[in-house]
Order: sequence, then C-alpha cells, then structure tokens
Amino acid sequence: MSETQCGLHFLSQQPSVFLCPELVVDVRPTFEHRVHIPSSALQESIGNVSEVDVLVVASVINSSYFKLSPPEKSRRLLGGLEVFRYSVICVRAGNRAVKNLSQPITLTFKHNKEVESGTCVFWKETSAKDGTGYWSNEGCDTNYTAHEFICSCKRQRFFALLVNPGISVTKADADKLNYITYIGSGFSAPFALISLFIYIYLHRRYPEKSISLHMQLTVAMFCLHLTFLLSSLLAQLLKEKEDSSSCLVLGLVLHWSLLATLTWSALEGFHLYLLLIRVFNIYVRRYLLKLSLIGWGFPTLVAAVCGISRVYGKYTLKYSNSNLTQHMCWISGKSEQKLLVVSYITTVAFPFFVVVFNACMLGLVVFKIWELRRGDRSFGSSSDWKKINKERKKRLWKDCVTVLGLSCVLGLPWGLASTTYVSLAGIYIFTVLNSLQGLFIFLWSVAMAWSKSQPENNSSIRDSSSQKMMTTSFNSRN
Repeated sequence: MSETQCGLHFLSQQPSVFLCPELVVDVRPTFEHRVHIPSSALQESIGNVSEVDVLVVASVINSSYFKLSPPEKSRRLLGGLEVFRYSVICVRAGNRAVKNLSQPITLTFKHNKEVESGTCVFWKETSAKDGTGYWSNEGCDTNYTAHEFICSCKRQRFFALLVNPGISVTKADADKLNYITYIGSGFSAPFALISLFIYIYLHRRYPEKSISLHMQLTVAMFCLHLTFLLSSLLAQLLKEKEDSSSCLVLGLVLHWSLLATLTWSALEGFHLYLLLIRVFNIYVRRYLLKLSLIGWGFPTLVAAVCGISRVYGKYTLKYSNSNLTQHMCWISGKSEQKLLVVSYITTVAFPFFVVVFNACMLGLVVFKIWELRRGDRSFGSSSDWKKINKERKKRLWKDCVTVLGLSCVLGLPWGLASTTYVSLAGIYIFTVLNSLQGLFIFLWSVAMAWSKSQPENNSSIRDSSSQKMMTTSFNSRN
C-alpha cells in the first residue's frame, strides 16, 4: 500500500478522516482517554489485502454492557476489583481481530489521584457463547505516573482499568467521623493528664522503670490529642487559602507528638523484649536516660529537619469519591515532593514498623501467659469443681484485660489504619479506637494502681502471670 493511496477513516465521538502517511493513530476518544496504535499494528490488522481505506474504531462505552461470568479459580486474582470510572475503551482497526502484536497498542487513562494502583485488562468472552466473559490481564502491561495509567496491550479488544473500589464517604458520615474524633480526643486529653498523675504517684511508691516508660508515653499522648484539637480548630478559623505561622507551629508540634507517641510505644515493646527474652543480665547503665534520648530526641530531630524544610502548614484532607474536605494544621500539600517523602516515611513506614514489632512482642506475652498457666500446678487442686470453674473464668478475664491493656500501651490500634482502605466500617473502628487512646491509657493506669494495692497474700485475687505482665519492671537500679 503506497503512502499516497492510504486513507484512514477514524470513528470516535466525532467521526473524522485523516491522511496516514506513516499509518499511525494517536487520538483522544475523550479528554480522559488516549489511544495510540503503531504502524505495525495497523499493517497486521490489514494483512496481505491491499485496501485503500482503513477503518479504525476507538470509542469509550460503559462497563455495564459487559456481563461477568461466574468466577473461576484462575480469575479470582481480579475478583473484588471494579472498572475504573466504569469506562471501557473499544479499539478496532481493519477487518481482522489481531492478537500477539509485534508492537503493543498504548491506551492512557487519566486520573485525579483518587486511586493509587490499577491493572490493565481486556474483555475475554467465555466458550459458553452466551455473551458473558471476564477481565483478563494476559498480554497487557501497566505503568503508573502521577496523572495517568498507561496500558500496553498486544491485541485489539475492549480494554479497561481495574482498581480497588474507593470507599464513598457521604457528608453525614464525614460529620459523624468528625464528631467522633473531636469528642474522643476531648476525652483522651484530660484522661491522659489524670493518668500522668496516677503514674507519678505510683512511681513515688514503686520506682520501677516500666512506670517511668508509661509516664513518658502518657505525656506524648496528651500532647498529641491536645495539639490535634488545637490544630483542627485553628485550621477551621483560617480562610480557604490562608495560612499562618501559628498553623505552621501547630503542624510541627502535632507531627512531633505523633512521632513521640509511636517512638515511646516502640520503646515499650523493646522493654517487654528485655523482660521476656533477656531475663538475666539485662542491666543497662543509665537505661532510662538512653531511652529518653531516643524517645524524645528522634521526634525532635525529625520535626526540626521538616520545620527547616518548611513542610508544615494548612492541610486539606479529601475524602475518597466525594467533594468533602477537612482542614487541619499538619504537613502542608504545597510541596508535593516533600509531602510525599515526609508523609510516607514518618506516617506510613515508621508506624508500620512499630505496629509489626509490638505485635510480635504482644504475641510473645500471650505465649508467656500460656506457659505460666500450663505450669501452674496448684490450679485445679480443689475438689470443688464449681470453685475451679469460677477461678478459671476469673483468671481468663484477667489475662484478656492484660493483653488488651498492653495492646493499647504498645500502640497496636494504629495498625487498624489498613482497614480504612477496605470499608467504611473500618474507618469508624479506626477513628473510635485511636481517638480514645487516652481513655484506654487511663484505664490501664487504674488497673495497675488497683493491682499494686492488693495484699501479697491474697492468692485468689493476685494472679502471678497477669501481675508479672502488668508490672513489667527491672529489679535493677535506674
């Protein structure tokens, strides 16, 4: 086919005719989609037939026209995903449907950062000939940029982008979540302050290292909830595009408080590790001083570096699949590159490390309690089975309270952040538990005070395994 004889009829939203001296198609069926068909793909679609005109169809249709077949084992990988914006690109050139192209067809899907990952797929009909089919990623490669998904597929078909379905947050849900957060933090701040006084009292009577660690964690948590309330209040008072030095300072203090809370939670887990693994030879000179340098020094260093880089300011939180926003003084979104690095390392990677490490420590605690229960031969020696069952239930209840209390001290509720990407219920659970952390710390401090107030010779109340986990102290000097 000569270049002078070649004509290309292109069908999309507005039919057009193009001359094609190089037989290349690069068009936009819509503003959010682009199709690029290389010359080799057009030649293969024509075959050996000499045609004057090549008919190319590139259009966008709704995914509701595609009827999914019952899932099979080989297709479960793509189950639970949905078509991005319900848009399917139809690409057809010439009179033949071609696969295994030497050069792939490139399709581009624009996005507004509402999704972070996707999979390019094509529609494959089943052998049942009933119009059903499924989405397959065979022969399609996916690339992701800041604003586009780029699909490279070696066939002509119906193409789509499968993504994790976003969680829709209505205005009513957003208001409820805000109320829960503010009320929870409003309770947590004063309860954390009360807990601090309880720990100070306990430390004067029982100068144990574990109580000192609880004090440091409580101070960090009090600063976190108080600063959160102040930063949210100040951000709401500022105008839409207004920023201030006060918001910058509050954003820095809020970030510092979050890092301090997570760091001291990690140090609580490290303390448990020394108690339960390195039972002997665990004397560390100036132990509390070294922990304090880490617990307060690391957050201060990170916040100072971020403050010098000027990453703090007014931040706008956008809920997925909605136009709802929430303002607070936090890491500002003015510098996207800095925001990405700082947010990922300090609010994703670091909390993930802390949660995983402390979850392992909690699992070790559960194992130690189980070992102590198994080795307690005095349990069950009574001939009164009703009394035995009552004691069992009491000890089981104490063990459950101990594990739940330690999970709050170790900051494991932060791990529920992963559930916020799964369902709206996960967002509610995460919001409730993390906004009430100060209250949980208060309950833990009351439980410790009550445990230490019990007489030593009251074996029916004072349980050895739970008590060992709750006191968690060194016998060496500070």
